[in-house]
Amino acid sequence: MLYLNIINRSLFFKLTFILLSILILFGFSQTAYAERKGESYRKYENHERKDHNYNDSRYHHNRHYPARNQYIDRLPNKHRSVQYRGSRYFFSGGIWYSPYGPRFTIVAPPIGLITPFLPPYYTTIWVGNVPYYYANEVYYTHRGDGYVIVEPPEKEVSEAPPPADKMFVYPRLGQNEQQQADDRYQCHRWAVNQTNFDPTQPPVNMAGTEMSRKRADYQRAIGACLDGRGYTVK
Repeated sequence: MLYLNIINRSLFFKLTFILLSILILFGFSQTAYAERKGESYRKYENHERKDHNYNDSRYHHNRHYPARNQYIDRLPNKHRSVQYRGSRYFFSGGIWYSPYGPRFTIVAPPIGLITPFLPPYYTTIWVGNVPYYYANEVYYTHRGDGYVIVEPPEKEVSEAPPPADKMFVYPRLGQNEQQQADDRYQCHRWAVNQTNFDPTQPPVNMAGTEMSRKRADYQRAIGACLDGRGYTVK
């Protein structure tokens, strides 16, 4: 009888050991499967995020941005925030974000939002004599207290600044078109250095009368430069 009890007890311990071994191996396999699945998901997620970018080539802007309506877990380290009508928006590198629960979604900023800054890489376009600043399908115009986000312009857009008011330039030395373009650009840069005014850049804390005076100084400077390079300017 004692012998049978010893056998049964030994058999019980063996079965228990086998069962525990099976459970441990099953747990390890499930953990490994979860890790592989998680790694596969992360690769897929990164692939999707990589594919959800686009090249904004409008007006030769040629910058890459993530598509809108994507979600991120946290904002870039260097970001700025703007309050508008009770909602907070975040900005970094030409991209606008809005809170969405514990995460953030990439959005188009609302029309009318005023910011104290422009995107780091923007393209200047002109609608008549008014400069617009464009980046990532968003249009900005200058106003006294910053830059306001506006609707896309309906009038004809030019990528070149308007010609100086009442300035007619004649190449009296027979300069060809390429030489004329080079001379205009170099005289533009010289006039900017002389007057500290660049009509292709957004004005900074400048009243309308001061801007008119600066623009007139710029026109006189560029006219003098062109005259010295063999052009008749009137």
